[in-house]
Amino acid sequence: MRPWKMAAVCAALAAVCAADVRLVERDARAVFLFPGWRGGERPAISVDGLQGAPPVLGAFSEEADGLVFRPRYPLQPGLSYRIVHDGKVSVLSLKAVQRQPVTRVAAIYPSTAVWPENQLKFYVEFTRPMSRGEAFQRLHLLDGQGQRIEAPFLELAEELWDPDGRRLTVLFDPGRIKRGLVPHEAAGTPLRAGGRYTIAVDAAWRDAEGVALRQRYTKEIRVVEADRTPPDPKTWQIEAPAEGTRDALLVTFPEPMDRGLLERVIRVERDRTRVPGRVEISGNETRWQFVPEASWTAGRYLLRAEAILEDLAGNRLNRPFDVDVFEAVTDRIARATEDLPFTVRSRSGR
Repeated sequence: MRPWKMAAVCAALAAVCAADVRLVERDARAVFLFPGWRGGERPAISVDGLQGAPPVLGAFSEEADGLVFRPRYPLQPGLSYRIVHDGKVSVLSLKAVQRQPVTRVAAIYPSTAVWPENQLKFYVEFTRPMSRGEAFQRLHLLDGQGQRIEAPFLELAEELWDPDGRRLTVLFDPGRIKRGLVPHEAAGTPLRAGGRYTIAVDAAWRDAEGVALRQRYTKEIRVVEADRTPPDPKTWQIEAPAEGTRDALLVTFPEPMDRGLLERVIRVERDRTRVPGRVEISGNETRWQFVPEASWTAGRYLLRAEAILEDLAGNRLNRPFDVDVFEAVTDRIARATEDLPFTVRSRSGR
């Protein structure tokens, strides 16, 4: 049984709303179905009761039983949704049923407990999709005495969730990190070298089904001096696999790198064609492994890293994040990628 049940409440202007639109389940998600769709202007869907509420994000598709609207994010139990179509107004809602909390924080990245003073961002990963709109009420930075630090994060109106709603990207306020800017000069960095801090996630944070987390989560960190040196691919160690195996290609970095970017901006190519496979990250984000779908064949390959790859302080491959306004800025040639060749040798040793 699903942890929510369907409930439709007709507004006064929609005498037969059940025949015009209903909530149904598709692929374990609640979607809006307009049966008997005959074309015309698409319905408008928004959260009911909010003045000037924007449309619910999602996509329409014409299917065998009618027009289907799939919301980009899970519908929230307890909220009502207003549908305007053909001059009629319908209000539909999901009613939650009681269930025990099961969602929890899986991890906070970077995995390492040692962060630079100018740490740019971190990721909070959950075991199930989460609700939106309450991140900065539920997420806190505590000092060594357990006191909350005021306004350490960049509080965006549109929270930075991945498509599954399980990973949140949290930025420290860049104005307080970058030297020479007024917020930095007035308040300093949120993290201070030599300090110890705790990132705390409240248990009251609700998942996508409106249920609180199973437990509070904390991560303790120790802060070291700021890092203003861009990562240098020449310092990366590449261990090539053997021909005829599906052993992992291993790349080791001298410092932890941004996990979210590691997962998507490094690839393996041969003859200008991407090699299919999966990526594994370990060693506190200092080890990147690539396991191919098919066995390696002998020959030359290319490890291609996009220049937007960052370390923990937001320094990219072709430029540092923080350039002091009083320093001279040298001309740089910005490359889109950094290419590192490697060879899978044949069994004969050639």
